[in-house]
Amino acid sequence: MKAILQLVAALSFASFSLSSAAISIFACEPEWSALAQELGGDKVSVYSATTALQDPHRIEARPSLIARVRSADLLVCTGAELEIGWLPLLLTQSGNSRIQLGSPGYFEASQYVPKIEVPATIDRSLGDVHASGNPHIHLDPRNVAKVADALAERLNQLDPANADTYKARANSFREKWRAATSRWEKEAAPLRGVPVVVYHKDLSYFINWTGMREGGSLEPKPGLPPTPSHLAELVEKLKRDPAKAVVYSAYSSPRAAEFLSERAKIPPLMLPFTVGGSEKAKDLFGLFDDMIGRLLAVVK
Repeated sequence: MKAILQLVAALSFASFSLSSAAISIFACEPEWSALAQELGGDKVSVYSATTALQDPHRIEARPSLIARVRSADLLVCTGAELEIGWLPLLLTQSGNSRIQLGSPGYFEASQYVPKIEVPATIDRSLGDVHASGNPHIHLDPRNVAKVADALAERLNQLDPANADTYKARANSFREKWRAATSRWEKEAAPLRGVPVVVYHKDLSYFINWTGMREGGSLEPKPGLPPTPSHLAELVEKLKRDPAKAVVYSAYSSPRAAEFLSERAKIPPLMLPFTVGGSEKAKDLFGLFDDMIGRLLAVVK
């Protein structure tokens, strides 16, 4: 009888531990790590594979990342071929059936929003073009809202015991995000029509949302590094059609932007791009606050 009671106690403890354990989330990028934490609170344990100072296209599938994926219950990534150079290897090497493509533990944020810059044809001569469209969806707050709703539903599905918590946190986030988006739209109104030179196509959703205008790109083609001849052509173009600034993301080298800035007489401007890209961009709300604030400072 004593042995039976000990066995029942052990099974009960194991069941309690399983139900109360935090959902382990592996996020490919900081923006999704931040969103998962907003929605999950203390019911989730979130790890981000990248930082704001890393180019998410070019990440090494290190053993430490494989180990993290191996223990994950939910994988949250952008998709749209953004992580194609490293995520497939992590999934294969992890041997974790919970987070493979098609399983409930596999979540691609880009599947829940309309993409822009979808190419009519795929030709490698055009540069690093994504077949599914531009993957940098998080810089339109309307997209973040859509992804948040879908991710909250996925958390409910994976962890129904804590569904009430996820629902409450999702409702709270939705309300705060809606209010913040309305405020940002008003604050960003002076940016409409403002031309900027970009480094890469990673700011396209932000430019589209704010109504800004892309006045040129430091990359001659997407994914190809700036060349002296292309920068010289860009300088001549800007003499005819000036831009307000040359902008680049926190993970990009500032050298090409500084080169163009000196010759075209326009200011270089680093934008945080994602959570952690600047001191103010500590979460998703701070990210948009800082993006808009930095651009307004240049325009004014």
